[in-house]
Amino acid sequence: MAIQWFPGHMASARKKAAETMERVDVVIEVLDARLPEASSNPMIRELRLQRQRPCLKVLNKADLADPLATKAWLDYFNAQKGVKAVAISTKKAGDVAKLPGLCQKLAPHRNDNIKTLRMMIMGIPNVGKSTLMNALLKRRIAAVGDEPAVTKAQQSFDLNPRMTLIDTPGLLWPKIEHDSDGYMLAASHAVGTNAVVEDEVAYFLAGILLARYPDSIKQRYGFETEGLDAVGVVEAVAKKRNCLKPRSKELDIGKAALILLTDYRDGVLGRISLETPQTRAAMLASGADES
Repeated sequence: MAIQWFPGHMASARKKAAETMERVDVVIEVLDARLPEASSNPMIRELRLQRQRPCLKVLNKADLADPLATKAWLDYFNAQKGVKAVAISTKKAGDVAKLPGLCQKLAPHRNDNIKTLRMMIMGIPNVGKSTLMNALLKRRIAAVGDEPAVTKAQQSFDLNPRMTLIDTPGLLWPKIEHDSDGYMLAASHAVGTNAVVEDEVAYFLAGILLARYPDSIKQRYGFETEGLDAVGVVEAVAKKRNCLKPRSKELDIGKAALILLTDYRDGVLGRISLETPQTRAAMLASGADES
């Protein structure tokens, strides 16, 4: 199943972002630390390279991601020209406080009292852009919610007399090239629920958990994973959590799928990353859609 989600407002938001890019000094791209490349919008890269703008890649939700995978991603991004990468949690004020200084280093020509350093926050839906904006400004100016596409229009705010922040709506791209990216985005709630079949997304997530984090399944749900495939894991969750359809008493796979996805999204399964630079490279090299 190919997952695609590109609401109408995103097309106009992309056009507006292209216009604003001309006037900014640094792009702050907020990524989900659990899936940094899958959550990196190729349109954002295209726009900033076209204008030759440096990028601070912020791997947000690092407290939910596998720390070894996050370190590998930081090394990967920091090797790229014009890019600085940092892993943070917006829940930690100290993490957030260091971002303006990192932006300043990416635009040394703005390190004076003559012109304002203009920073543009970009990213796909539901990676924490609005939460980051509120944390940077130390006041609630942007709506926040665990649903994609909360922010619908650009907003500009002065961080201090020398720095300006521009918040933008979450942007996906018209065609998600790799199915596995779509599944990772869906598992992490970056696409609208009307674009996904939760059972299939849960099977995808269960497959990754089986391959890389089998202990997290055992610790959370109390069953052994030996001999199980991804479908079997979701069925076992249904049995453990007594997910039954009314009257028929058949397993309610949809309910079990939502339990698994919610547990992953909330971090109760532990610190889990859905991709690493190595798994990404392997997927691209094989031409397959496996993470």
